[in-house]
Amino acid sequence: MAALLWPGDDRAGNHLSDGQLVHAMLRVETAWLAALVDAGVAPVAAAVDLCRTVDDIDPAALAAAAESGGNPVIPLVKHLRQRLAAAHPEAARWVHRGLTSQDVLDTALVLGLREAADAVLTLMDTQVGSLVELAERHRGAPMAGRTLTQHAVPTTFGLEAAQWLYGVLDARDDLRNARDRLPAQIGGAAGTLAAPAELLRLTGGRDDAVTLARAAAARLGLAWAPPWHTVRAPISRIADALTRAIDAWGHIAGDVLVRARPEIAELAEPAGTGRGGSSTMPHKANPILSVLVRRAALTAPGLAAQLHLAAATAVDERPDGSWHTEWTPLVQLARNALTAADQTAELLAGLHVDTGRMARLVHTASSALLAEQRSLAALVDGSPEPDFDPTHYLGSIDLLIDEIVARARSGGSR
Repeated sequence: MAALLWPGDDRAGNHLSDGQLVHAMLRVETAWLAALVDAGVAPVAAAVDLCRTVDDIDPAALAAAAESGGNPVIPLVKHLRQRLAAAHPEAARWVHRGLTSQDVLDTALVLGLREAADAVLTLMDTQVGSLVELAERHRGAPMAGRTLTQHAVPTTFGLEAAQWLYGVLDARDDLRNARDRLPAQIGGAAGTLAAPAELLRLTGGRDDAVTLARAAAARLGLAWAPPWHTVRAPISRIADALTRAIDAWGHIAGDVLVRARPEIAELAEPAGTGRGGSSTMPHKANPILSVLVRRAALTAPGLAAQLHLAAATAVDERPDGSWHTEWTPLVQLARNALTAADQTAELLAGLHVDTGRMARLVHTASSALLAEQRSLAALVDGSPEPDFDPTHYLGSIDLLIDEIVARARSGGSR
C-alpha cells in the first residue's frame, strides 16, 4: 500500500513492506530448519518450506500481537508452532530452536535490504546510461558556469552532466560494496551460539555451531559474519550507501530545479499527463520529479543519523530500545531511495536541454565570463591578445568528460 504522504512511494513496490518482511522471516526460519536437519540435529521431517506451508499470516494481526514481546518474531513463532502442529509435528517441534528473535528479524531485514539495493542498482545503471548520453551529446554545448550563484567562467552542459555521472558512479560503487557485505545475523540469545552448540552436543550432530550458522547463511545467499547483535555496522553501512546515492540524485535535482526556473529555462523535466499541475494555477508546469527527489535528499540524512544514534547507544548483548528504533527509519530510507532512484531515472531519460538558451546567455555575459582569462593574460608579458571567445576558454573539459565516461563504460569502479 502506497504511503499517502510520500507521493511516489508506489514506485518502491512491495520492497520492505510488512508482508514482504513476514515472508523474509519465514525464509530465515526455513533456512535454519534445513540447516538443523543437514547437521543431524533435527529429523528429516522437520525440513519444511514455511513459505509454502504457512500462508495465512496476517501482518496486521502480527503487528498487534508484537507489543507484548516488543518485536514481531515472538508471535510469529507462536503462530508457526500452532499451524504446524497437526500436519508437520517435527517442524513445529524444531522451528526456531537455537535462534533468537533478533537473529530472525535482523536477517529478514537484511534480505529485504539486499533486494531493495538490487532494485536501486538496476535503476542506477539506467541513470548511468542516460548521463553518459547527455555528457557526450552536450560536451561542446557552452553554458555559463556559476559559483556561489554568480557567473564564473564558461563551461559546457556536457561537463555538468559528467559531474552528475561522477557522483552517481561513486554512489553506485558504495552501494554495491555495502550490498555485497550484508551478512546474516545468527548468534542465539546473547550472541554466543550457546543454544546451537548445545543442540549439537545433545543430538550428536555434525560440525560445530559456527559451521551450522554459516550453512544457514549460505542457504539464504548471505555473507557470514560473527554475531553482530550490538555491532551495528552492517545496518549503518547500507544506510550510508543509500544516503550517498540519494545525495547524488539530490545534487542532480537541485541543479534541474535552478535551471528550470522560468527566468533561466535552460532545463525542463519530461512532460507527463497531469504532471506538475497546480490546483489553482492552470498555467504551471512544476518540475515535480525534481521536487520529490530533493525531498528525499533533505530527509535521508536524518534517517541515517537515527541509525547511527542507535548504533552508538547499543548496550549489553541486546539493546534496550536502540535496536527497536532502527526498524522504521531503515525501511523508510530504503523505500525512499528506491522511489527517488526511479524518479531520477525518469528525469534523466527525458530531460530537455535548451542549448540555444544556454549559448545566448554565454554570449550576452561573455565579458564577465572571461574576466579570469583577461587577468591571466595581464600576468604574462608579451602574451598574445585573447580572442575573448567563450568557447575557446573551456580548459580541459573534453579530457575530463572522457575520463568520467570511460569509467562508466568500464563498469564504473574506481
